[in-house]
Amino acid sequence: MDELEDKKSLHSNIDRILKFIHERPACHLRQIKKDLNISMGTVQHHLNRLEKDGKITAVRNGLYKYYFPIGMFHTNERNLLQILNQETARDILFFIVEKKNPSQSDIVNSIGISSAAVNWHISRLIELNLINENKDGKFKRYRLTTDPKYLIALMKNYYPNIWNIWSSRIAETFLSLSQIDKE
Repeated sequence: MDELEDKKSLHSNIDRILKFIHERPACHLRQIKKDLNISMGTVQHHLNRLEKDGKITAVRNGLYKYYFPIGMFHTNERNLLQILNQETARDILFFIVEKKNPSQSDIVNSIGISSAAVNWHISRLIELNLINENKDGKFKRYRLTTDPKYLIALMKNYYPNIWNIWSSRIAETFLSLSQIDKE
């Protein structure tokens, strides 16, 4: 009887992890462990098994390995979801959307982190092809490479809590973008 319960528990954890990844694409190991309250070793084992079984895919970026349901997202979507999962990078990305063409100094002053930290995040955003860098005299200015509406749709679908926080700011941004389009 105990062996049967162990097998049920095993499948239950696999199912919970797979469901979590479907609901929160671009999640990482510690996030899964914490939110599902499963031991680190158990999560690692099941993630490896799900990957070998072709049910999930993983993308390594820096220190983190991000997990996605197989076949659901293109590279650009995976990149955006990774950034939406990281508070500072997400704040920088939304500041760029909001201000349309800010300099690094603008970002430093708004976000409240060091110039070196902003530079590191900007480099990652450029590497992921989410923003472009343009020279403007002695300044470098940054612009989103994709339609902001696409970014918003991903956030709204997969990060509803963040969406609720940012929705009023985003609405104001879209209103200002609409005014620019009319001019």
